[in-house]
Amino acid sequence: MTDSPALEPTSTPAHRSGRAAALVAAGILLSRLTGVIREFGLRTWLGTTLPAADAFAAALIIPKLLQNLLGEGTLSASFIPVYSKLLEDENDDEAGILAGSVFSLLAVATAVLVLIGMLFAGPITDLVFHGFDDAKRELTVDLLRVMIGGIGFIVLSAWCLGVLNAHRRFFLSYVAPVLWNAAIIAAVAFAGIRAWAVDDVARAAAWGVLVGGIAQFLIQVPLVLRVLPTLRLGFNLHNDSVRTVLRRFVPAVSGRGVVTLSTFLDAALASLLVTGALASLGAAQVLYLMPISAFALSIAAAELPELSRGTQNDAATIRQLRIGLERIAFFLVFSMAIYLSAGESIVSLLFEHGKTTSDDARLIWLVLAAYSLGMPASGLSRLLQNVRFASGDVSGPARIAAFRVVVAGTVGVLMMFQLDRFGVAGGSIDQAGDLPAFGPVSKDVRTGTDLVRLGAVGLAIGASVAAWLELALLQRRVRADLPDAPRAGAFIVKLLPAGLVAGAFGLLSVWVTSGQNVAVTTALAGVTAGIAYLFLARSAGNQAAVELFAWRRSQPNTD
Repeated sequence: MTDSPALEPTSTPAHRSGRAAALVAAGILLSRLTGVIREFGLRTWLGTTLPAADAFAAALIIPKLLQNLLGEGTLSASFIPVYSKLLEDENDDEAGILAGSVFSLLAVATAVLVLIGMLFAGPITDLVFHGFDDAKRELTVDLLRVMIGGIGFIVLSAWCLGVLNAHRRFFLSYVAPVLWNAAIIAAVAFAGIRAWAVDDVARAAAWGVLVGGIAQFLIQVPLVLRVLPTLRLGFNLHNDSVRTVLRRFVPAVSGRGVVTLSTFLDAALASLLVTGALASLGAAQVLYLMPISAFALSIAAAELPELSRGTQNDAATIRQLRIGLERIAFFLVFSMAIYLSAGESIVSLLFEHGKTTSDDARLIWLVLAAYSLGMPASGLSRLLQNVRFASGDVSGPARIAAFRVVVAGTVGVLMMFQLDRFGVAGGSIDQAGDLPAFGPVSKDVRTGTDLVRLGAVGLAIGASVAAWLELALLQRRVRADLPDAPRAGAFIVKLLPAGLVAGAFGLLSVWVTSGQNVAVTTALAGVTAGIAYLFLARSAGNQAAVELFAWRRSQPNTD
C-alpha cells in the first residue's frame, strides 16, 4: 500500500501523470457523454435499420481515414516524444520550429487528402461499400463530400492536442470534441423537430460534422499560441528534430494505415450484411469506447509526455507502467462485466427511442457485448503502445497492429455470415429460413426487414479475439527491453473473480426489476455491481481500489 501514488510528494512524475490522467479523463468523459447524446439523436431520427442510418455511418467512416492516418495516434508515435524532450531541455526555439513545421506539413497533407475525398467520393464509396444499393450509395456520396472537411479540421486539432499535452495542458484538447458533438446534435435536432425527411436529417447531421470540426480546432488555437510563443510556421526539412519526427512519421502512418484498413475492412464486410449492420456497429462502439477512452486513453496519454522526457530510469518506468496497468485493468474489467450483464438495459435506456425499436436495441447490445469481451485487452494495449513510442519504437507496434487486422478480419468473415442467418424478432432470436451454408445472403434478403440480423456480432467477436492477441504480442515486445516489466494479463486475471461477482449482481438486478422502468433497472444494476466489485477488488489487493477507499476516508479532512 505504500506504493500508492496518492501518498507521494506532488513533484513526482507518478503524481503528475495521475493528476494529468484525471484531467484527460474528465475531458474525455464530457466529450463521450455528449457523444452518447449525439448517438441518441441519430438513433431517434435515423433509427438503426433504415438505409439513411447506414449511409451516415458509412460516410463518417471514410473521412476518418484522415483522422486515423494523421491524427492523435500518429502524432503520439512521432511528434509528442520528440517535442516533449525539447521542452525538457528548455530548447524553446527549437520546439517552436518543430511544432510549426509539423503543423505546416500536416495542413498541406490534410488539404490534399480532403480535396481527393471530395473529388472522388463516388469511386471511394463504390470501392469500400460494394454491397450498397444505388439509393444508399448516392446518399453516402453526398454526405461524404460535406463531412470530409470537418474531419480535416479534427486532424489539425490533434496537432493542438499534441502541443498542449507536451506542455501538460490536458483538459481543453480532450473536452474540445464536445463542440463537434454539439454541432451534430443541434443539426439533427433542428431537422428532426421540423419533421424533415430521413435523408435530409442525415444531410443536416453531415453539416454538423463540418461545423463541429472547425469549432473543435479553433477553440484550442488561442491556448496553443499562449503556451508556444516561439511557434514558427514553415517547412524546415533540414532541421534535425523535424527530420527525426519525419523518420518516425512514416512507420507511424503505416501503423495507423493498418488500423484504418481494419476499419475499412469491417465497413466493407458490414455492407454485405443486412441493412443496419453499420449503424449497429457505430452505436455499440460509442458505448464500447467510452470506458476505454476515459480510463485507458487518459492514463496512456498522460504517461506519454513523462516517459518521453528521458528523466527516468528503467525502475521508474516499470513502476509507472505497473500503476497504469493496474488502474486500467480495474476500470475496464468492471466495464466489461456491467456491459455483459446489464448492457441491454443501458442500450434500451439510451437508444430505444423514435425509429429505434426494442429489437434494434437488442442487436446493439449483442454487438456491444461481443466488443466488451476484448475491452480489457484493448485498453491495456494503449498503454503498452505508448511505452514503445516513448522509447522510439514505432515500427514494432505497427507490425503487431497489422497482425491484429488479419486476425480480426479472418475471424469476422468466418462468423459474420453465419450469424447473419439469425435475427431478433419480438425480443427472441430466430433462424431466418433456409439459406446457403456459407457466404453472404442475397441482396434481396439484405434489404429485407423480416429480422434484425446478427451478422455485425461476428465482426465484433473478431475484433475481441484480435485484441487479446495484440496485447500478448505488445507485452512480449515491452518485456524484451524491460524484462522486469509486469505482465499486463496478470492484472486482468487477478480481477476476474471480482468481475464475475459484479456481473452476477448485475444480472440479478436485471432479473429482479424485470418489467420495471429501464432507468431503475440500469441504476440498480450499476450500483449493486459497482459496490460488490469495489470491495472484492480491494480484497484482491488492486491498488486502484485501495486508493478509492483511501480517497473516501480522506474527504472529511479536505477543504
